[in-house]
Amino acid sequence: MFYLGIDGGGSGCRAVLADASGRVLGRGIAGPANVCTDAEAALANVLVASAQAMAGVCVPAEVVAVLGLAGANVAAGVLAARLPFARVRIESDVLTSVKGAFHDDAGIVAVLGTGSVFARQMGGEIRSAGGWGLILGDEGGGAWLGRALLARALRAVDGHTPQTPLLAGIVTEFGSSAGVVQFAAQATPAEFAALAPRLVESDDAAAQALMREADTEVAAAIGLLQPPAGPLPVVFMGGLGPVFAARLGGRWPRAEPLGDALAGALWLARADQANKAPVRVAR
Repeated sequence: MFYLGIDGGGSGCRAVLADASGRVLGRGIAGPANVCTDAEAALANVLVASAQAMAGVCVPAEVVAVLGLAGANVAAGVLAARLPFARVRIESDVLTSVKGAFHDDAGIVAVLGTGSVFARQMGGEIRSAGGWGLILGDEGGGAWLGRALLARALRAVDGHTPQTPLLAGIVTEFGSSAGVVQFAAQATPAEFAALAPRLVESDDAAAQALMREADTEVAAAIGLLQPPAGPLPVVFMGGLGPVFAARLGGRWPRAEPLGDALAGALWLARADQANKAPVRVAR
């Protein structure tokens, strides 16, 4: 039997294949795999990434697969039934992130990529916060930051907030205020997130103000999960993880992750085969 771990989010999907000893035999990469945003695209990209990882090594019927997918906490649906593997388990990427970072040890993960989600593992239970998607949440994530930048640019046009070079440049880039609105009306989370580096890398006053707002949101989520008995170590993960680790990391004990979300998915696949009881995420 072979073991496949998949990590899928709003910006891309990664797959890794290993044998029973944990030796990596293949890897794959494909496009976004957020099952809440676009379930059909997520399925297609999972299949592309997994096929790359299995190429020349095995067939799906020989594979135990664990998929950690953004949006799986609300929209996994019948995706598992459409996958060709011998055994399939679909979980939210928050579970695979926790297991990648800590295995079974206690700690908190702050996953900040296209979206955002936070989770605490303690006493054999995982409690999560966030992960509700861009429309209703994802505070501090790349898409949230990109959308906030566009909204702040329009508020500057109206005179609600001071105009800055960054905000004026955004409107110029899209041609007009109407151009900003037209882009936002059809933009995907990944397209919003592509704007986030302009905030992270800028000393513009508006960028700094928006990053402070993001700091507040991220810190509040981590604080919510810290137990009264004393602080747990925090691991920052995802593409924006290092950014917020640098900005906020001094507030709590830090830990180096054992692995990332992809490693967590693979760890769960091998653990499942060893008949470990599944871990569920509580709200």
